[in-house]
Amino acid sequence: MIDLHAHLLPGGDDGPETLEEAIEICRAAADDGVETIIVTPHQRHGFWPNDDRRILEVLFEKLRSATGGRPTLALGAEIRVDSELLHDVDRLPGGSLLTLAGSKYLLLEFASVSSEPDPRPVVHELTLAGWFPILAHPERIPWFVDQPELVAELVERGAFVQLTAGSVTGELGRGPQACCSLLLDEDLVHFVATDTHDARVRPPRLSEAFRAIAEGWGEARARRLIKENPRAVLENRPLSRHNAE
Repeated sequence: MIDLHAHLLPGGDDGPETLEEAIEICRAAADDGVETIIVTPHQRHGFWPNDDRRILEVLFEKLRSATGGRPTLALGAEIRVDSELLHDVDRLPGGSLLTLAGSKYLLLEFASVSSEPDPRPVVHELTLAGWFPILAHPERIPWFVDQPELVAELVERGAFVQLTAGSVTGELGRGPQACCSLLLDEDLVHFVATDTHDARVRPPRLSEAFRAIAEGWGEARARRLIKENPRAVLENRPLSRHNAE
């Protein structure tokens, strides 16, 4: 399995506070069957702007060295969307932003409290410029939950969708789980990841989500969302937005 959304950098994110805790999470993920994690600290976030990518790279190399390659780690970011995002994206591959594992995929987090900026032109402009935007955990963003048709429209416009493993299994509540089921039923999901922040409150249990999807929507779907599609990100290969085959 490949986990493309995880908060693991102590000192640079809202995940574990110490290197020892981060190593514990990595070991738990490896024991669960995860072979690769894309480490995704927040960027452009109110509390975690992380606008100097060199600092994140140093913290990442320290973590990668400490884990000894089990699991394999790659670096990315969970990027907060606001009205200035496209200006920062235009600076890539320079500037401060980190794509997922150096690919053309961008993991985007929209604010929970406001639907501004309108996600439609954001997705349109990014795809027009050759990027592959991934919507992080829409099942936990109230205005996406209330408008599943908007998620479908964004997929039509070029977005991909990532659900949280704990939402799929019901660990994060019945509301997020119901939204996950709806999006899975409508074939609007392309990735499932842990979004882990610690080893206890939101642990890296991706295998439980794999089993839940396999039982509800078939093992082939589970393999696509947790193994095959994330590998395409690591290899910087494009995916179909319909069925993500």
